[in-house]
Amino acid sequence: MTRTLISSAQMRRGRGKYMYWTLLTVVIVVFTLVFVGPLYWMVTGALKSGQEIAQTPPTLWPEDPRLTNYTDAWHQLDLAKLLFNTFYYAAGALVFQLVLDTAAAYALSKLRPAFGNVILALMLATLMIPAMVLIIPQYVTVIDLPILHVNLLDSPLALWLPAVANAFNIFLLKRFFDSIPEEIMSAAIMDGATPLRTLWSIILPMSRPILGVVSIFAVTAVWKDFLWPKLVMPSPETRTVSVGIYAFSGGTPMNVVVAAAVIAAIPTIVFFLIFQKSIMSGLTAGSLKG
Repeated sequence: MTRTLISSAQMRRGRGKYMYWTLLTVVIVVFTLVFVGPLYWMVTGALKSGQEIAQTPPTLWPEDPRLTNYTDAWHQLDLAKLLFNTFYYAAGALVFQLVLDTAAAYALSKLRPAFGNVILALMLATLMIPAMVLIIPQYVTVIDLPILHVNLLDSPLALWLPAVANAFNIFLLKRFFDSIPEEIMSAAIMDGATPLRTLWSIILPMSRPILGVVSIFAVTAVWKDFLWPKLVMPSPETRTVSVGIYAFSGGTPMNVVVAAAVIAAIPTIVFFLIFQKSIMSGLTAGSLKG
């Protein structure tokens, strides 16, 4: 029997049924406007002229839709170069996180080193520190890497190395690995499999949902980030798409800038739609053990 906030007896009554559907409709409409409204404004604003997009009150639909705004944005802002840079940085951050964060989570979950719980607690404690507080020490580290004394400005490593130190992704992976029965690990050990072989042949194939979630988080974090790439990628040749659009926005019409923002958002939306099933299955798979 399924338990709900409203009993079936109340649903059969006229008043209860009316209140239920009214409340449900209001909630759906409000949340739709909150989430879809900005996207609708951005897409329609990219089709408007410079005067129309700035007028008050705004128009709900462009009076004279201009698809040329997209071609102007592509050429004037050199979006091909900016998108390639961002894709390159996102792909590198994805590879680094999948390899190193997965190894760290596997070690904490299955290998259980000495003081593993203490290390995990310290990593999770870093989630309580505001990101802005870490900007200065991270920047000082990037301009003079300890021991090696190397300047990483305008280097992809300036984006990749901070992205690897992601306590949240390590925690997600560890929780998923914890849900994998120990009997499977014991059987692999009895068959003579090494820890690395067990990770590659058993753990990773079973962990595709959570790896999909981590992949989405890794890619979108790099794609949407603005402040950190602006600090460590000062050269016009190494800018990300968000920094590049901001840099050109001063002397570019607003409708062209909005069109560039639409183009920049398309890859992440497509990436999300492809892996949307992995989000729910990955986030819930580690909630139950056994």
